[in-house]
Amino acid sequence: MIHRNFTPFPILTTERLTLRQLTMSDEQEIFTLRSDREINKYLGRPACTSMEEARSFITKINDNITKNAALYWAITLKDQNALVGTICLFGFTEDNDKCEIGYELLTPFQGQGIMKEAAEKVIDYVFNMLKVQKIEAFFHKDNLDSVKLLDKLSFHNSNEVDEENPELIGYYLMNSIK
Repeated sequence: MIHRNFTPFPILTTERLTLRQLTMSDEQEIFTLRSDREINKYLGRPACTSMEEARSFITKINDNITKNAALYWAITLKDQNALVGTICLFGFTEDNDKCEIGYELLTPFQGQGIMKEAAEKVIDYVFNMLKVQKIEAFFHKDNLDSVKLLDKLSFHNSNEVDEENPELIGYYLMNSIK
């Protein structure tokens, strides 16, 4: 068994972005992300209905980070601290062989290459620092934006159908770093 330690939290930067830990000051943006009908339509989750729910979500996420069970970054533009989206890693196997990636972006920031830039940095971190061998992504078959993004990131369609939810399709990316 591999022992993961996400303390201190890994802050990642790119040319345009800072990926940092979620804080309570992100509650408005988390509420907006989790209550937006367009963002949620492919996620199969109930819409967030209150700021208290947003705060509870932030607490739950940070508890999972403390337990080294998941990583969840707030995506911000480098010159600002306001959250524009999130990207996370979860479902780590005990032997650190694989994990799952998830992401979402506030509507005004979509179509600008932000998620591709953030995902490339997270993938680099997963393969080089955590030494994970496989990243999986599962999303609704009609979420064509996710298909395009994962194709750009060189993910491969696993051609597997999720037995619990046949609407989901799986993609994966293998670590080519030896």
